[in-house]
Amino acid sequence: MKMEVRIPINGSKEDIWKVITDIENATSNISGIEKVEILDHPKDSLVGLKWIETRTMFGKTATETMWVTEAEDNHYYQTRAENHGAIYISRLEISEENGQNFLSMSFDGQAQSFGARIMSAIFGFLMKGATKKMIQQDLEDIKKVVESG
Repeated sequence: MKMEVRIPINGSKEDIWKVITDIENATSNISGIEKVEILDHPKDSLVGLKWIETRTMFGKTATETMWVTEAEDNHYYQTRAENHGAIYISRLEISEENGQNFLSMSFDGQAQSFGARIMSAIFGFLMKGATKKMIQQDLEDIKKVVESG
């Protein structure tokens, strides 16, 4: 399951970057996140940052261990999580078009186990819509924080 959501944000790339990389305070910035526990915080790089994130998804509390696998300051970072026989890759990216900054989030869920492939085939279209709504809300929350200063 692959998808991407993109929104304009009235703020500098640096201001957007500051909010999206403030994982420790994500519960204050993103309404869908209930709890964050930092497991590993490298001193010199965002790459390697690892945390446990708790949020409610599909009416149930879901906890994922996530880590940053790639990053370029003021441009993008990519995370990975592995759970329930699947690999989840997310990417938050800042871009500019005609003087307007945009924030996009892409998500790719890749079923690895037989059970995960069956569940994806049966429920994939339902999960895609709910996941897209969740991503849209996360981006809107980030936009609100950046634009409110």
